[in-house]
Amino acid sequence: MPRSVQEPHPRFARARSRALAAAPEGGQTSPADVADIAPYLRPDEADLLRRAFQVSSQAHKGQFRKDGEPYITHPLAVTETLVGWRMDAQTLAAALLHDVVEDTAVSREDIRHQFGDAVAGLVDGVTKLDQLQFESKRHAQAENFRKMLLAMARDVRVILIKLADRWHNMSTLDAMSPESRQRIAQETLDIYAPIANRLGLNVVYHELQELAFKHMHPTRYRVLEKAVAASRQERRELVEKINDAIRQKLEQSRIKADVYGREKHLYGIYRKMQEKHLAFTEVFDIYGFRVIVDDVPTCYLTMGALHALYKPIPGKIKDYIAIPKANGYQSLHTTLFGPFGTPVEVQIRTREMHRLAEEGVASHWMYKAGDVGLTEAQRMTHQWLQSLLDIQADSRDSVEFLEHIKVDLFPDEVYVFTPKGKIMALPREATAVDFAYNVHTDIGNHCVASRINGDYMPLSTPLKNGDRVEIITSESARPNPAWIHFAVTGKARAHIRSALKHAHRNESEMLGQQLLNQALRGLGAHPEDVPEERWEQLLKTSGRSKGDVLIDIGLGKKLGVMVARQLLAREGEDDNRAAGPILIRGSEGVAVRLAKCCQPIPGDPIIGQIRKEQGLFIHTHDCPQVRHYRDDPDKWVDVEWEPDLDKTFDVSIRITAAHARGVLAKVAAAIAAEGSNIDDVHMEEESGNYTNLYFTVQVQNRVHLSRLMRALRSIQEVSRITRLKGGVRGVHNPVRKDQ
Repeated sequence: MPRSVQEPHPRFARARSRALAAAPEGGQTSPADVADIAPYLRPDEADLLRRAFQVSSQAHKGQFRKDGEPYITHPLAVTETLVGWRMDAQTLAAALLHDVVEDTAVSREDIRHQFGDAVAGLVDGVTKLDQLQFESKRHAQAENFRKMLLAMARDVRVILIKLADRWHNMSTLDAMSPESRQRIAQETLDIYAPIANRLGLNVVYHELQELAFKHMHPTRYRVLEKAVAASRQERRELVEKINDAIRQKLEQSRIKADVYGREKHLYGIYRKMQEKHLAFTEVFDIYGFRVIVDDVPTCYLTMGALHALYKPIPGKIKDYIAIPKANGYQSLHTTLFGPFGTPVEVQIRTREMHRLAEEGVASHWMYKAGDVGLTEAQRMTHQWLQSLLDIQADSRDSVEFLEHIKVDLFPDEVYVFTPKGKIMALPREATAVDFAYNVHTDIGNHCVASRINGDYMPLSTPLKNGDRVEIITSESARPNPAWIHFAVTGKARAHIRSALKHAHRNESEMLGQQLLNQALRGLGAHPEDVPEERWEQLLKTSGRSKGDVLIDIGLGKKLGVMVARQLLAREGEDDNRAAGPILIRGSEGVAVRLAKCCQPIPGDPIIGQIRKEQGLFIHTHDCPQVRHYRDDPDKWVDVEWEPDLDKTFDVSIRITAAHARGVLAKVAAAIAAEGSNIDDVHMEEESGNYTNLYFTVQVQNRVHLSRLMRALRSIQEVSRITRLKGGVRGVHNPVRKDQ
């Protein structure tokens, strides 16, 4: 049964007593016994630990924690937790020193000078950025997490020190104010517990969750704890009966195994009650059993024996041995119909799997040189740590980075297969586009479709366990802004945003060049006639590159005519000669967009509106959105459709038709016959015997639309057709144009 979290971890109690014994009343510390907590260290490593303790105890001398105990008790407690994971001397020294830079006069350079770059780097990775100024507390918190996670990506020991630090802080949180307890507990539940889970530190994961639950919902915690204690007495006989039955069955099957009954954690019970809206009396599986055997074949023999003892519940068998979790966890899970119909959950694993489940990547170290001897679990964790660097590179700021990371920290995984049979773990609800980016960034950036289990499927298709996924790519393809709405993984979202940002810059630069050329022609100059020295002078004055200036023009931050005048040295000159329109293809990208308020199509008279930070929006001349801009030449751009466009454009129409069988089919057939595609359709009943049919159709131009509407008017049941400017979604108050 799990230990109650009412009292601090026994390891922490030992640390406090040792710290107090090492600091007698005279204030003199005695580091001689400190190395005894890590008997596996070599003599030179033990000396490093003693020196670190000496510096830490002197630096924290006279400082006390909120509970009144000497501050040195905290770094000692953190160090002893790491000793339990058999961490190396550098990590233990950094644990003793982890708060000295943040809370004392000792500097990073002092640590580096006395203990070397490795220890200094670990201490720096854990140290907060308190000396910097941030926009808000949220930004400060996000930036501190970003710093810590990136340091973790370079050296996983950073996060292990931080997890041990947070574990002890959570165990001594009662001395803090209620507001601080709530904030720290929420932060622990959101970030630190999921990181512990992601690294396979099962004990730390569950302890942090329990402690966070206790401090976030103290009353619920106490009530549930009492209920579990009462249930423990009531169900003891049943648990012992099941335990004995399992042992006897395994002995009869000649399977050597250790069997343990275990009580589920309070937070796990609470979460199940919340998610399934159950009362405590309705949660039957608060007890589980763990069977530890010698090897993998025996795991499967054990499950077979248990299925002969109690019938398995269909759909409740999970094989994490054949397909390990992303954090390396391996075990067989099965849920059985126990006595009186009580569900019994059993976990079956080898001793090595059990050690990995409890200690995760802490069981062997990935920071050692090279990848020689790394387990598959460690390689997977290493890949995840490296992906943090990719996500950071493609995130706009620390807040966005943290949001991407949070997604990856809750990996309720689905397991899918590549065409070559390699297993890939992705978060639940992940789509084919997430899979593509998980394979490789270039695959994601150039994907156009996917084949799932042999069938062509959209990239937005959510993946299920066991799916075989193949990605179809095209060299000319680029990420679509719509992908952001269904991409789940932090890596995919970060790369999509990055690609769109670069595409936006490139397209904005091209648009800026067009607008500048237009302005130069309006001033009677040819773009190629601008002397290079005029560009150099302008860039030197502004301190920006030519590309940046053109992007600013494309995004509406600068007026093209003002830059043109500077290049031509015609300050204040007002020249209204015709500059010639910018030709619109309708497929320029995110820098030039067709406005949804009026849905312009080729043949409509159009006007371009520059929106700051967004680029050029194309409207129809009669669009109410731009009517008041017509008299301000700085707000609009002269544009025309490029001739002979080979592209389709969305347009919305409303058809009022009589109630009659087969009308919708007739209308759809007429639309298809005119070479138009239906993108959206829905109906709305009108008073009397008529129905309004709303379609979004794709046409090539205004002539094509007119031909389509004539064909629809020829249908006997159709009484009226209206073009809607504003799209089908805005049908309650549309701007109409009859044709």
